[in-house]
Amino acid sequence: MKHLRAFGLFWWNFIVGDDWRVALGIALAIALTWLLAHHGANVWWLLPVAVVLVLAESLRRAARAGAP
Repeated sequence: MKHLRAFGLFWWNFIVGDDWRVALGIALAIALTWLLAHHGANVWWLLPVAVVLVLAESLRRAARAGAP
């Protein structure tokens, strides 16, 4: 059980890392892209746009907080 917990914690730290908001934003973008594509929409562009927007928001928050 200890190895399973360590494995889970590794993936949590790898995916979520320092900012859970980025992980949540990308997860929502993936889910929305899948949902729209599943219904026949041509949304290949949605995920790259979402990545840029989530990254820009993360950088804005870090700059506003005065992070070095």
